[in-house]
Amino acid sequence: MTLSVAIICGGRSSEHEISCTSAGGVLGAIDRSKYDPVMIGITKSGKWTLLAEGFDFVIRDGVLPVVPEDGEPISITPAGFFLQGKPLNIDIAFPILHGPYGEDGTIQGLLEIADIPFVGSGVLASAVAMDKSFAKSIFSASGIPVAEGIVIRKSEWARNKSALTADIATLGYPVFVKPVRGGSSRGTTKVASSHELDDAIAEAHKFDPKALVENAVIGREIECAVLEIDSAPQASVVGQIEIDSHFEFYDFEAKYLHGATSITLPAPISTKLAEEIQKKAIAAFISLGCSGLARVDFFLTPNDEVIINELNTMPGFTATSAYPKMWSASGVTYQEVISHLLAGALLRNNGALGN
Repeated sequence: MTLSVAIICGGRSSEHEISCTSAGGVLGAIDRSKYDPVMIGITKSGKWTLLAEGFDFVIRDGVLPVVPEDGEPISITPAGFFLQGKPLNIDIAFPILHGPYGEDGTIQGLLEIADIPFVGSGVLASAVAMDKSFAKSIFSASGIPVAEGIVIRKSEWARNKSALTADIATLGYPVFVKPVRGGSSRGTTKVASSHELDDAIAEAHKFDPKALVENAVIGREIECAVLEIDSAPQASVVGQIEIDSHFEFYDFEAKYLHGATSITLPAPISTKLAEEIQKKAIAAFISLGCSGLARVDFFLTPNDEVIINELNTMPGFTATSAYPKMWSASGVTYQEVISHLLAGALLRNNGALGN
């Protein structure tokens, strides 16, 4: 007997299109002998729709897929998912949503109210991981080094720009300016001097009224994937991100549109450093109270200092994304990763009164 899995993609965030490509990857790899996928798309305006079987999830000629606005409407209530008033009888939800309104605890709360088991972290861990300013405080309190940074709220920037500019100067240039609750590097700018701050902060504030300004850490970009297997978090082989020299940093276009990045597996670092990063990845996962999966991003400085950059509770999930690649290099196939996540969802109660 197969279980019905709602793969939920799209969403209202700026990462709508990336979510669609991730969903396509899951759809292509899910074990059909155990699971029957039902594709549910959330449009950019927030409509929930049933996606046709032939929906195209592929990036073509640099054009990313989007959920069409004219699909057959789906509703979700405390009693579950419904199509034209009839229950869809979903056994597990796989909300492969990135960014706000999906990765930030909102849909997790909805699924908890509907009592539908789901893949990934619960409300609190999702919300905290999405807000980098809160997550950094928890990482630091757990003994995991973080980059120095300052939160710039839109209202405060309008009132007190001179004082905040002086505070930012204490970090030393260059700095990175990014939305506090964003992802996929959208709205992120590398700033070389105070003259560039206005535009960079305005760009970040397009995505979030809270912007984070951090000192630029000099070092290699290192990633580690965490996956719960039999209810215990496991760390993958550690990978190193390689960026084409045409791109100044790991921005949105470098990640998704130009094939300008790759991952070296295993990372060309010592076994001792790799083990330290794996331990810190699991420690970060536990510190936020995560469940299911996470990709943890680090900087490795020339002095071999490991600094956490961020933790993603729902990382990019196509077959060629870093997360599945790290697990493949660890001996766990893409299909097996998906099966572990779905099996774990059935064992775990993410609710406030759960485990």
